[in-house]
Amino acid sequence: MVVKRALAEPAQRPNQPSSQARRGTGYATLTERAYHELEELIVTLELPPGTVLSEQVLAQRLNIGRTPIREALQRLARDGLVVVLPRRGILVSAINLETQLRLLEVRRELERLQTRRAADHATQDERTDFADLARDMLRAASDNDDKEFMRLDQRFNTLVSQAAHNEFAARAMGLMHGLSRRFWYQHYQQVADLPLAARLHAEVADAIARKNGDEAANASDRLVDYIESFARQTIG
Repeated sequence: MVVKRALAEPAQRPNQPSSQARRGTGYATLTERAYHELEELIVTLELPPGTVLSEQVLAQRLNIGRTPIREALQRLARDGLVVVLPRRGILVSAINLETQLRLLEVRRELERLQTRRAADHATQDERTDFADLARDMLRAASDNDDKEFMRLDQRFNTLVSQAAHNEFAARAMGLMHGLSRRFWYQHYQQVADLPLAARLHAEVADAIARKNGDEAANASDRLVDYIESFARQTIG
C-alpha cells in the first residue's frame, strides 16, 4: 500500500468551517457531521487510498473537536473506508475490484428486499421525497455535476433504508454504500454513463413513489446489473 502524508496542506484555512457545515446540514451531533464530511472526502478521493489520517489535522480542517473526529473514524473503520494499522495509524483503505464484486452479490439481494419494502411501507412524505430525488438526480446528471449526484445518491440510499423499515437490512446496507460510491467515483469518468445511472436510480425512486413493489424490485435489479457491468468494465 502506498502511504501518503496526511493532509499536510489543508484545502481550507484551519478555522474555516467546511462548505457543507456553512450550508447548515442539520446533523444531530458533531460526530454525525464529522462522519458525513469525512465520508465525502474519502468517497470523492480528496483523501485517496493510502492516506495517513491525523485526528488533529482533520479537526482543524473541519473545525470540529478531536473527540467527534475520533468517533467518526471508528465508524468509518466499520464501514471499511479506513483501516487501523498498529504502529502506522489510521489509513484510507485500498480500492479493490474483487471486493467490489463480492459486495455486489450481497447488495443485489438486499437492494431488492429494501426497495420492495419501501414501496409497500413508505409514508406519503417519503414518497414525495422519492419523487423529488428522481427529478434532482436527472438534473444533476444533465448538468454533469458529479459531486451533487453523489450527495443525491447518498440521500437515495438513506431514504430507501428508512422507508423499508427493516433495521437489520439498513445496518447491512450501511456498510456497503460508501465503498460502492467511492469505487464509482474513482472510475466513472472513464467508463460510467452518468445519465443512464441517473435514469436507473430515478426508475427505482419513481416506482417506490407510486407504491409498485414489483416494479421497484425489477428496477433495483436493473440498477445493480448496470453497477456490476460498470465494475467489470474497469478491468480494462
